[in-house]
Amino acid sequence: METIGRFLRNPGSHFMLFGPRGTGKSTWLRQAFPRQAVTIDLMDAETFRAYLSRPERLREAVDANPQARHVIVDEVQKVPALLDVVHQMIEAKPRRLPQFILTGSSARKLRRSGVNLLAGRLLMRTLHPFMAAELGAAFRLEPALRMGMLPLVLGAANSEETLRAYAALYLREEVQAEGLVRNIGSFARFLEAVSFSHGSILNATAVARECQVG
Repeated sequence: METIGRFLRNPGSHFMLFGPRGTGKSTWLRQAFPRQAVTIDLMDAETFRAYLSRPERLREAVDANPQARHVIVDEVQKVPALLDVVHQMIEAKPRRLPQFILTGSSARKLRRSGVNLLAGRLLMRTLHPFMAAELGAAFRLEPALRMGMLPLVLGAANSEETLRAYAALYLREEVQAEGLVRNIGSFARFLEAVSFSHGSILNATAVARECQVG
């Protein structure tokens, strides 16, 4: 699937970009900041270990690239201590710094770790799945209703298998690992049952009965 432009725009100051997995945050960053950017991808195992052991490496990376106009830290929730380093750098020399762009899948994970979210120093932006207007002539109602508008799914060779894998990953990484529900089986049944109520009035009693939970 060819790259599709998003309505999200660079706000021009330091900001944090949140959004669920697969919404295209990394793709958007490559489009919006193609040059003169220091990129730190914490999904890379070696990079993750380096910054986990010494978060202050971020300051060294910025000082080593004085020509860089942007500093991108992808999946910052994996090393929350980097937020403290960014905070210190913004406070120390706000006018000579490049623009910081930090991405993450969830602000909840950062808040639960009790880290500094730099309130007032970083703008907050969220990238959601596609909107119909972003797809333009490529928008199709039936697949959108059946499969959703997640870029990861729409751009896959086999959308149905990708969506199933995505749902399984979501249950494991975003729900079970975070301890958000006590019974992952009941929640999985809930996801399936509530999908049939999409676009209609929600009957909580009927969904609970279908899921066999209170």
